[in-house]
Amino acid sequence: METVMQLITDTIRAQLIANGRLSIEHPEFDPKPVVKLFTPDAGATWLISECDPQEPDILYGLCDPGLGEPELGTVSLAEIEALRRPLGLPVERDLYFEAKYPLSRYARMAIAAGVVIT
Repeated sequence: METVMQLITDTIRAQLIANGRLSIEHPEFDPKPVVKLFTPDAGATWLISECDPQEPDILYGLCDPGLGEPELGTVSLAEIEALRRPLGLPVERDLYFEAKYPLSRYARMAIAAGVVIT
């Protein structure tokens, strides 16, 4: 039986929801990413900064499916949880990730490099 890591803990979800509310109230709000998700067997990476407070499955952040075209956008948590890449491994949460910059800076660096840089 496969053990799957909990990608979004209650603490992380609470921060994502809080950031989502702040983004609605203050469109200029530029939070630091709260969580980094990645595929251990492929180059996909997500830096997630917030979620829709009314629909917490919809995450927002820097999304890089590993194709060299990272972009800001939304992604479904359920789709990330179901994703399996070449070796069949599930997506993982980077337990040691601590954002140093706001999401916009990570996005500028990723777009210039063609890959998410943390």
